[in-house]
Amino acid sequence: MAAPMEVALVSDAAGPLCNCSVWELHSGSALPGYRGGNTGPRGLALLGGEHLLGAQLGKSYINVWELQRKDQLQQKIICPGPVTCLTASPNGLYILAGVAESIYLWEVSNGNLLAILNRHYQDLTCLCFTDDSSHFLSGAKDCLALVWNLYSVLQAEPSQIPDPRHVWSRHSLPITDMCCGFGGPLARAATASLDQTAKLWEVSSGELLLSVLFDVGIMAVTLDLSEYHMFCGGMDGSIFQVDLCAWPVQRDRTFQTERENGKIFKGHRNQVTCLSVSTDGSLLLSGSHDETVRLWDIQSKQCLKTMNHKGPVTNAFIVLAPANMLNPDGKPSVPLPKFSKHLYGTESTDEQGSEGVTLRLGLHQQASRHCRTLSPGRAIWRRLRRCTLRCAQRGKR
Repeated sequence: MAAPMEVALVSDAAGPLCNCSVWELHSGSALPGYRGGNTGPRGLALLGGEHLLGAQLGKSYINVWELQRKDQLQQKIICPGPVTCLTASPNGLYILAGVAESIYLWEVSNGNLLAILNRHYQDLTCLCFTDDSSHFLSGAKDCLALVWNLYSVLQAEPSQIPDPRHVWSRHSLPITDMCCGFGGPLARAATASLDQTAKLWEVSSGELLLSVLFDVGIMAVTLDLSEYHMFCGGMDGSIFQVDLCAWPVQRDRTFQTERENGKIFKGHRNQVTCLSVSTDGSLLLSGSHDETVRLWDIQSKQCLKTMNHKGPVTNAFIVLAPANMLNPDGKPSVPLPKFSKHLYGTESTDEQGSEGVTLRLGLHQQASRHCRTLSPGRAIWRRLRRCTLRCAQRGKR
């Protein structure tokens, strides 16, 4: 059976009309790009295999492209402030965005803003979900990495601010990147920081498993699918390969460049901003501020292909090609609704009074508009809130 096709999604930040480019991973051939503005740092996410989201640098909205209509934007999601990071849950049901020091959580099926989380003290820098969408992680310039239980966030009462499951405070400078392995709540997560360290954590217990000290600040981090190696991108353009199964086991290590020269990828001339490993674990994709994306053979550390861009690369990641991406006649199951800007605001699509509709998200995900994961108390609160708003509009008390 033929291997599934993989593509690389890449965006840069060169000017007001920069593209998000799509490359076929093994052949290196360029597919049509997505036009409509430059995407900001960590500001690119694939939603349900049918839409591509991009957060504009310094702008207060999220661009939405249909995978079939690459030449124009479908819509813009208006946000309360400039978006600094963006991600979508693997099951296609939720979108997370970092706006200043706050985390905004939307439900995709109806566009409702479900929660605003304010537990960071400085601007968000990165967000990521676990592979089963049950938890998500957030990192910020306040040096903190937080682990959130999605169910707890959704079940929290409107007057309560949910607490994160874990607060990781072992970094001494801003968090620059993070990633999650496989295993849902039992997964391991990696964080990178300007403090010249990359750390590996256990999501279930919150325990620190490994801390590696480098001689440069670390801007990007990723794990291969087998989680035998951790790859770290440095501010000097180097990419370091850390063996996670090395013996003897040490929680605190120092990556000694002169001794581990055979575990360094050399080629970039400026800081590495993003890293991604292919599904078979043989290829590494890297993006850099030197305006190039490079494809590496992991075993030999040789650069197989270099793709030039017109500006610093801000996002690059490998995904299995969604079926609709290569089908010019395909259409999304349903267009995205208008997203709410305010929590429990009158602009919520619940106010439009339409009946329940089942939306097909992705290939096997189904979500009913009125089958919500809300507690009974929260649902009653929302109904009372809508009645109050209607009475106020009619001049009643």
